[in-house]
Amino acid sequence: MSTERTEGISSGPSRHIQGRTRPPAPPGWLLKGLRPSTAPIPWAAVLRAGIAMALPLAVGFALDEPEYGALVSMGALSGVIGDTADAYRMRVLNIAVPQFFGAVGVALGTLVFGQGWLTVAVLTAIALVSGMISSIGTVASVSGLMLLLYSVVGAGLPMPQPWWTAPLLLSAGGLFVLALSLLGWPLRGRQPERSAVAAAYRAVADSLETAGGPGYAYEERRHQVTQALNEAYDLVLGRRARVHGRSPSLVRLLAQLNVLIPLVEAAPAANLLGRPLSPVIPAAVRELAAAVEDGRTGTPVLDLPPPGSQSERALDAALRHAATIVLLAEPDPYNVDDRLGRPSALGVRARRAVRDMMFSEASWRYGLRLALCIGLAQALVSVVEIERSYWVALTVTFVLKPDFGSVFSRAVLRALGTAVGLVIAAAVLSEVPRGWWDVPVMVVLAALIPAFSVRGYAFQTAAITPVILLLSDLLNHQGFDLIRPRLLDSLIGCAITLVAGYLMWPESWRTRIGDRLADTVEDAARYVERAFGPLPDTEEGLRAARTARLQARRRIYRDLSGVRSEFQRALTEPPPTGERAAAWWPLVVAVERIVDATTAARVRVNHGAEPPDQPEVTSIAEDLRALAHGVRHADSPSQLHPPKPLAPELPSVLSPVRQELTAARAIARPNP
Repeated sequence: MSTERTEGISSGPSRHIQGRTRPPAPPGWLLKGLRPSTAPIPWAAVLRAGIAMALPLAVGFALDEPEYGALVSMGALSGVIGDTADAYRMRVLNIAVPQFFGAVGVALGTLVFGQGWLTVAVLTAIALVSGMISSIGTVASVSGLMLLLYSVVGAGLPMPQPWWTAPLLLSAGGLFVLALSLLGWPLRGRQPERSAVAAAYRAVADSLETAGGPGYAYEERRHQVTQALNEAYDLVLGRRARVHGRSPSLVRLLAQLNVLIPLVEAAPAANLLGRPLSPVIPAAVRELAAAVEDGRTGTPVLDLPPPGSQSERALDAALRHAATIVLLAEPDPYNVDDRLGRPSALGVRARRAVRDMMFSEASWRYGLRLALCIGLAQALVSVVEIERSYWVALTVTFVLKPDFGSVFSRAVLRALGTAVGLVIAAAVLSEVPRGWWDVPVMVVLAALIPAFSVRGYAFQTAAITPVILLLSDLLNHQGFDLIRPRLLDSLIGCAITLVAGYLMWPESWRTRIGDRLADTVEDAARYVERAFGPLPDTEEGLRAARTARLQARRRIYRDLSGVRSEFQRALTEPPPTGERAAAWWPLVVAVERIVDATTAARVRVNHGAEPPDQPEVTSIAEDLRALAHGVRHADSPSQLHPPKPLAPELPSVLSPVRQELTAARAIARPNP
């Protein structure tokens, strides 16, 4: 008897249903999407959202121009959605750049309002551009969303004349959110960057606390270290190209971040020891994190246990060096190298991004999917009489955002979230009289957007829906009659997305995840070669080789983080995609362990271990490339060619790497 059946008839009133099957449970991918995240509520963003979206309404009512106030609040909504960065310099880009694209979008939409098939053609072209630029990066993705979103709104709602009025009012709302978000800049200064660097130190402390212990706790903590380092480097390095030599605070933060890298490299070596570290070590790292966050300086005082093995000596040396740099008052600005390389000039990065976008198969595929769905949505509402039809295209825009998650699960969650939001909107539109009462209602509804957004997509949809409906009512004055058409439009938009944006584009394993995983395995092969390749004879050459190795390690860990996120996204989809991702998941974990073992071996060599022979390094790299070739051309692990037996090798510093490679290759064995 199965466990589930036993639990179902074990006691009490359940006994009379013995022999019956239990009712079917919702699929796991749906339950995962509906399970709220445990992320903390961003109370500052909650306060900003309530003020930024309610105050324009109050001004509009005071001036007897409620439509103008609604448009400013609608612009503030885009600012609230884009207000996700911590560093103030990044907030300027994250809010201002998408706001510009939103203004362009509403202007284009206003110009083709009521133009029939011309509207269909223009919105389809905008959707193609929106989907393609989403592949450039986070800011470009939100910008593409705002471009298409406000194009649809401008083409579906009558806007004040002349044509530039709506773009001006929408931009004013977004800039108001930006102004509110920058109020703390003079007081907090570099605090977001300091907090990010301190969070990286705490993540390393957590990984050291689990190093050498049982289970997979260390692997999970190591993944958190990668995420924390990515965020910290993005904050510190991302906007510093022009201020590096003039900002002592950024120089100090970069030095503190760079000196963390030897600790990160020593952690895998410590984990391979197979025994927990002294609790004094992670406690010392947490103390350094507090010093980073508080900006403290002074003389380091460390009471560490004496190191025994090569791994412990590496960890001891890295921790003592980190303590010296963290507490140093004025780091040398000319002796701070970039572990990821100095960012290129903005113009160079822009040209490179546009070139990659134009020649990227993925960006064209996303753009064509989005254009097809928007074109079908607009063509449908042009042929069939659908009340307030712009909501159909809006639904497609939100659901088919290619880099926001699984299209299938987002469509289902969008429908559920819209239904909940419509219930809230129905209560507001039926019970609250239009006028000044809309202001306190908007304070509450707007504040729910950032509070619910961190809980998940369905929760965010449920929070945004009543806000948009209330603003739409101020522009259209339809009241409760908006509710039924909105639900119908949302269902039509979700259906178009599922059919034309999901079922008609059966992205194979190879095009979506397989190629990316294979690229990462090949990167692991190059990392092994770079970590143990021949060393230059000169001091300058040695320094350059070490920097190149560090950059390669950071790059592969960042890529592994992206692959893991893509797999977690695929696991939320229904079969066969979810099942296929689950089948390949062990290889993702195995590649991470191979990279960890390689890093640990390099650390041991740096502290006295005998370096490996070049034939052994070459053999491991070739086996990794063979595995990558198999992954690239297989749809499932069972289609991989069975691995050839590894030749017996004498014990060496790369023995752990060979063991992890054997485990990775074992997934090619056919199931019994």
